[in-house]
Amino acid sequence: MPGDTSASAGRRVLGAAAGVLLGGLLLGGCGGGNTAGSAPPTAPGSSSAPVPARASASAPAAQVTYARPMGRSLPKSIRIPKIGVSAPVSQLGLKADGTIQEPPLSRPNLAGWYEQGPTPGEEGPSVVLGHVDANKRAAVFFKLKELKKGDRIEVTRQDGSVATFAVQGMEDVPKKSFPGEKVYAEDLDYAALRLVTCGGAFDTGTGHYVNNTIAYARLVDAT
Repeated sequence: MPGDTSASAGRRVLGAAAGVLLGGLLLGGCGGGNTAGSAPPTAPGSSSAPVPARASASAPAAQVTYARPMGRSLPKSIRIPKIGVSAPVSQLGLKADGTIQEPPLSRPNLAGWYEQGPTPGEEGPSVVLGHVDANKRAAVFFKLKELKKGDRIEVTRQDGSVATFAVQGMEDVPKKSFPGEKVYAEDLDYAALRLVTCGGAFDTGTGHYVNNTIAYARLVDAT
């Protein structure tokens, strides 16, 4: 998709891949590096440096007004004041088996944007993935499950603009029932963001979590 600035083209690529990919995306790692039988981090802190929350970090639903979609620009960083996230964003493609890549466990404070979808701020669902933990350390989305409706998510883009989203809802679902159509392939007429990590119980037998935690958000400001 490099050089294609069409949001509809982004949706076509996303939709075309959906039939093959939805059964596999995010069913693998979004946290890990723990050997079988070991426990995940229990510390309540995040691996990212705390970021002071702005007064507008959470807003009542009645005060939310949505912004029009932006043009295409790749994401550089993500900031979530409510949970102390301030992290760079990499690009993620697909593995040879058709499943999505993951940010490397060696960089726990790194999020990854799924490059076959819209960029954050474009029309359609933009998807950003992050580990919940890595090698027994809390990672970038360790506190993702704490987000509430109205909490703000800011994505700085390569053109210098900032796409600000408000959380609309949260979901914790078994990996075997990952809602791929809802996360990746909805034909939306507005700019949406999905943040995805691991969640639920930790299976000491496999060294992985059994669920996915998903934050659904919508663009509220484009500056």
